[in-house]
Amino acid sequence: MLLKYPLSNPDFLKNSRIPILFSPSQHSVFRRSSTMALKAVHVSDVPNLDHVPENSSFSHYSTRFPKGAEVGRASFKAPKFLAVKENTILSFNAAGNFSVDFIEFDVQVTKDGCPIVFHDNFILSEENGTIYEKRVTELNLSEFLTYGPQRESGTVGKSLLRKTKDGKIVDWNVEADDSSCTLQEVFQKVNPSLGFNIELKFDDHIVYQEEYLINVLQAILQVVYENAKDRPIIFSSFQPDAALLVKKLQKTYPVFFLTNGGNEIFYDVRRNSLEEAINLCLEGGLQGIVSEVRAIFRNPGTVKKIKESKLSLLTYGKLNNVPEAVYMQHLMGVDGVIVDLVQEITEVVSNMVKPSEEELSWRRGSNSRTSKTSIFTNGIGIFA
Repeated sequence: MLLKYPLSNPDFLKNSRIPILFSPSQHSVFRRSSTMALKAVHVSDVPNLDHVPENSSFSHYSTRFPKGAEVGRASFKAPKFLAVKENTILSFNAAGNFSVDFIEFDVQVTKDGCPIVFHDNFILSEENGTIYEKRVTELNLSEFLTYGPQRESGTVGKSLLRKTKDGKIVDWNVEADDSSCTLQEVFQKVNPSLGFNIELKFDDHIVYQEEYLINVLQAILQVVYENAKDRPIIFSSFQPDAALLVKKLQKTYPVFFLTNGGNEIFYDVRRNSLEEAINLCLEGGLQGIVSEVRAIFRNPGTVKKIKESKLSLLTYGKLNNVPEAVYMQHLMGVDGVIVDLVQEITEVVSNMVKPSEEELSWRRGSNSRTSKTSIFTNGIGIFA
């Protein structure tokens, strides 16, 4: 069933907002459906209102991160509504047609040192009935660009397949396709008003040496410094050492640590709990955490600890496709959520926290500008 929360006081949070970020899915990227999809949720997955702070209301954060200014943990504020879509220039610019402040995408570095935008660790292709795969970071840029749609008309690229989480090999079924691209091209061809949330992508099954990580990060940072100009940038990574190193290598842009909060156990214990994530951020001077939402609902008291540590908190996960689950996080004080159904969730949750006529009247009287709904999109949006 779709959960409904018994809010005894409907005006409880009339002045608040909830940031929404987009994590793409095969069937929902920037596509408006005629009806809102209902999702099944176990009651035990979501805490009750006992976990909501008595004074839970959002300050009206800026819809932009600092432009080219040093960012400290205490000064960092998440934009109000964020949304995100993956991993082509066409998809990024399509995101700009929505009220989007940031797009999120994954960056890897090719064998010859070029930062590219691609989500998966391996490229899968079919040739003469045989499926083969190659690690993305073991390809030179020229070979990487031969897969999928080609830029030159009349040129046919190698087939591009994808492996689902259950091991099935599938086509990348999309309504509008585009060629693969480099990080530099994204800077040059994507609407300059859109901020970038750059996920530093590494393989969970590899133990990386510091020298390798530094070389990769320096290649990415060089492109960022040469092309960012006034564009807002955020870095994030599931790889603890990469997150710490990119913070050490630059002081301009905020860095977030991505974690599933213990939903999956890794060899590196820093990835296995929210407590470890907090410690990593505090020790390394990172600005915030992006956690799988179930970890937050299992440990709601952690939200307060994260906020007291002056860290920002975002969440991702399938549960974020349920409006009531997003609204509950809004009450708990989560700074932003990543969703698949961007437009639908944004509209529903915006209505849930819609300001009253009294508040709107007060804002008009005080010449206060009502903050718009900002959204992140994840460049992966076109794919499953």
